[in-house]
Amino acid sequence: MYVRPAAAAAAAFLGFTLTLLGGTASYAATGPGSAAGPLGLGGPVVYAHRGASAYAPENTLEAIDLAMRLGFDWVENDVQRTKDGELVVIHDDTLARTTDVEQRFPDRKPWKVKDFTAAEIALLDAGSWFGEEYAGASVPTLRQYLDRVQRNRQRLLLEIKKPELYPGIEEQTLKVLGEAGWLDPRHVSQRLVVQSFSADSVRIVHGLRPDLVTAFLGTPPVADLPRYAEFTDRINPWHTTISADWVAAVHGLLGAHGRAMEVDTWIVDDAATARKVQEMGVDGIITNAPDVVREAVGGF
Repeated sequence: MYVRPAAAAAAAFLGFTLTLLGGTASYAATGPGSAAGPLGLGGPVVYAHRGASAYAPENTLEAIDLAMRLGFDWVENDVQRTKDGELVVIHDDTLARTTDVEQRFPDRKPWKVKDFTAAEIALLDAGSWFGEEYAGASVPTLRQYLDRVQRNRQRLLLEIKKPELYPGIEEQTLKVLGEAGWLDPRHVSQRLVVQSFSADSVRIVHGLRPDLVTAFLGTPPVADLPRYAEFTDRINPWHTTISADWVAAVHGLLGAHGRAMEVDTWIVDDAATARKVQEMGVDGIITNAPDVVREAVGGF
């Protein structure tokens, strides 16, 4: 869990960062399959988890815009499906925590994403819970989100969330990615990774598009890692579950594309932990506070 800083402190840091970077500097400029870090300094790639979600409401366009202004290429998101079949970007399978759904639809408890239409979800305020300055932010559709990431010249770590609730979501996600221009060779080789906590879901994605870089979220036992290497390129674990030996074991295997497997760990929001997992040899760090992690492991 992270503690959101006071608005004034966050604004002051943002102003400093933009001055330092000129508002345009790009970190984590490597593509999937490369262990090179920010600006080629050899540090882990930093992924803005649900956007710059320590400073803006998670999984909103505002959060990825802020990540861009802070100088981060890679953003992470979560994809689920509405009652009428639209893919939307939201983490929880309920709308209650991050929107005003309880006020707008008080009789629709437990407010599951799958029980609301895309039009109903579009009416919700997904920003006020985080801060008044974000009142009116919306839950974006996947297509809206992809278009904004494209406009920002960012890269995407896309998580298929709870696929057991949404049969066929893998095919549908790939369809939307294709329609948005995200399955051309350049995006596939440099700008897109698809991950899930479901090994079956990752396997399905790999079967449908063997060219895509995929990741499994979890910490399989070392003895089971070769089985995962058959259909994925990365193992992305919670940071408290790993050791340097485990990371080395992952790196010792060739993944689905014949390259050494990688490890991107989550959720790391403080400097000490960032340095700890860097010493373990991880390739990437997924964080709500990308600026904090970058300062700790990337030299800025």
